Amino acid sequence: MSSDATTNHPAAVQRVEAAAEEKGIKIKVVKTEKSARTAEEAAEAVGAQVGQIVKSLVFRGKDSGKPFLLLVSGANRVESTRTMELTGEELERPDAAFVREATGFAIGGVSPLGATSDLVVIMDEDLFQFATVWAAAGTPNHVFEVVPLQLRSATGATVGAVC
Repeated sequence: MSSDATTNHPAAVQRVEAAAEEKGIKIKVVKTEKSARTAEEAAEAVGAQVGQIVKSLVFRGKDSGKPFLLLVSGANRVESTRTMELTGEELERPDAAFVREATGFAIGGVSPLGATSDLVVIMDEDLFQFATVWAAAGTPNHVFEVVPLQLRSATGATVGAVC
């Protein structure tokens, strides 16, 4: 794991850093030597528990077609009946093109911060059992550490059970 100067970061990472600054939270983006595309890879890369990894998962509302961003503990799997209670509609997994259009990020690097469009954000309550969590920062090799409450505040997330 290494720290890069902001100017060396890809544009997507710079967008995440700018969004964090705009929301008033200080983050330090680190570049992992190995891919952090999965929760297990990310946990290994930063020396954290899998549950501390924030999986940023994009879904599409089956009726509305609008994008939803679910911030899920790396140890959990999304349960559709739980998410329907939080979103008011059934969710479906979209294709990679929808994810990129809705967020500006490719799958594997979707960040909770810096999306290019407005998203409804739902945050897994299990993330609050940790002092800090790690989230993608725009690419599969860039991550940042954040306090869960700061992340909820910065994203405007609704907190609930997703698994």
